[in-house]
Amino acid sequence: MKKLHIALSTDRIEETVQDYSTRLNCAPCSYVAGEYALWRTDSLNLSVRKDPKCRPGTLRHLGWEDPAATAFTQEKDVNGITWEHFNAQQQADEINNAWSSANYHPNK
Repeated sequence: MKKLHIALSTDRIEETVQDYSTRLNCAPCSYVAGEYALWRTDSLNLSVRKDPKCRPGTLRHLGWEDPAATAFTQEKDVNGITWEHFNAQQQADEINNAWSSANYHPNK
């Protein structure tokens, strides 16, 4: 089953982790202090990241976590929003390439 992926920009990682952990009723499955957090629930894949290319509090991109995805892809929709398509391991590889200290391994 596909999970909707929402990626947000923030400049307040710690406060965002606290807030979204409460909203989702779970801790992030991947966390890089001051930089990044990822939650994977049964229906949602949500990431927050400090991104100098995006204004804090804005959408970075949308996408689908899809177990059937054979490659990580990106495309823009009619509104100019980037949509990614990936499986859990491809996302883990992207996280670990960006932050070698993350050592993230998906478990769902």
